[in-house]
Amino acid sequence: MLSVALTGNIGAGKSTVAELFRRWGGTIIDSDQLVREAQRPGGPALPQIAGRFGQQMIRPDGTLDRAKLRAVVLADRQALEALNAIMHPEVHRRRRELLAEAQERGDRIVISDIPLLFEAADPSEFDAVVLVDAPESIRRERLRQSRALPEHELDQLIAAQLPSAQKRVRSDYVIENAGDQQALERSVASVWEALLARA
Repeated sequence: MLSVALTGNIGAGKSTVAELFRRWGGTIIDSDQLVREAQRPGGPALPQIAGRFGQQMIRPDGTLDRAKLRAVVLADRQALEALNAIMHPEVHRRRRELLAEAQERGDRIVISDIPLLFEAADPSEFDAVVLVDAPESIRRERLRQSRALPEHELDQLIAAQLPSAQKRVRSDYVIENAGDQQALERSVASVWEALLARA
């Protein structure tokens, strides 16, 4: 089994790339989905979040108020570190379980979609690292269209991640996503062929 980490700064188009890999036969482990599972009612992280950030983070229906929590952690580095200390071990634990299940099934290529690979995980755990990248101006415009966030929150989200230039030199494959969908698919297909050859 080839274990691959897929990463990219916010707005780079990583989810689109992950979906192409899935369509072509890759097993996808989505870190954002693992976060949501851990934070849902009954999940292991929700009581810890309420304990650290206050019961006001929990809506009357028992779900996490993500927008409220995001506003707090983006404005306060210590709060962000406290949230990461709750979430990252749980996400790593669940990812390891899913990787073991994929290995038992005999899956050929497993793609772990990890937005904060270089910030919060260990790239050396993986057989290969794939980075999706696009200029910051393009990423900002995509975020404006898709997220409808105020400009200061966009600034905070972008600032919370390492610059992509630092990630490019530590990645095995870089997929440029500054053009149209067809150009992206050609780039992703080229990387997929290389991964198949290694698997």
